[in-house]
Amino acid sequence: MEKVLIIGAGPAGYTAAIYAARANLSPLLIAGPLPGGQLMLTSEVENYPGFKDPIVGPNLMEEMRLQAERFGTRYLYAQVEKVDFSKPPFKVWIDNDEVIEAKTVIVCTGASSRRLGIPGEAELLGRGISTCAVCDGFFYKNKDVVVVGGGDSALEEAIYLAKMVKTVTMVHRRDKFRGSKIMQDRVFQLPNVSVLWNTGVSKILGAEEGKLKGLLLEDLASGKTFEKLCDGAFVAIGHIPGTAAYKDWLDLDEKGYIKVSEGTKTNIPGIFAAGDCVDHVYRQAVTAAGMGCMAALDCERYLENSEVGVPAKRG
Repeated sequence: MEKVLIIGAGPAGYTAAIYAARANLSPLLIAGPLPGGQLMLTSEVENYPGFKDPIVGPNLMEEMRLQAERFGTRYLYAQVEKVDFSKPPFKVWIDNDEVIEAKTVIVCTGASSRRLGIPGEAELLGRGISTCAVCDGFFYKNKDVVVVGGGDSALEEAIYLAKMVKTVTMVHRRDKFRGSKIMQDRVFQLPNVSVLWNTGVSKILGAEEGKLKGLLLEDLASGKTFEKLCDGAFVAIGHIPGTAAYKDWLDLDEKGYIKVSEGTKTNIPGIFAAGDCVDHVYRQAVTAAGMGCMAALDCERYLENSEVGVPAKRG
């Protein structure tokens, strides 16, 4: 039986593994079939502390993996199919029907950006197509960009980008935004932000050349298509937290993110959560890593209290 089982191999999961391993807890990390999280789709990371020069997202994740491994973290590249958190030891089933039992579990399953699902999007993700203005906005200083979406996420992206780019064109399928009134007011006051209402995105242009040229847009009222040239396009139509396997056990908010209290405690003692599966506000590698550290420390204290017979306080 494992003392600490970590599910997820992004900044939160790897950081939790580093701290748990250094505490001699010999964690097992289920990395999934595609470890590394959303940073695996990021070409350059400039805002993660400790690197004076940009570091490629996959390289940053590999450094974290190796660091956790150096302290004794073990890895399992498998997919979690279902869990039973009814009582300890907690049970986790992976994709080959193997059952893993653990005294504690740290859930770091992240969140994935919703995609448009149109031609060219996958090919240019991280090379002109982005899902994070805070991460990639700097690369488009004094350039023309597009933001796709009409909720608070899209409005926040537009406001952030407007401070550094030349122009922001928002593309929204409806005739009004879905975001909060205060966010809408802020966007409408920005002189370099314009909106294309009742407009959808049909195709990403330039995928064949390997560089973004623009977007093929459709006027949803007339059905006519037209091209919009741009240097960068930010897709901001929401995120999907990786919490489907845990919804029958852990308390989730209305958006599907795991609720935590007193740090990283979930509603089940011995189960902790960290990173983007919890946080739908900041969604940064550095904040996810910080929560991973917190989860490992919370987990260590829980195990210490359990071993000396002190009842763990319910989260």
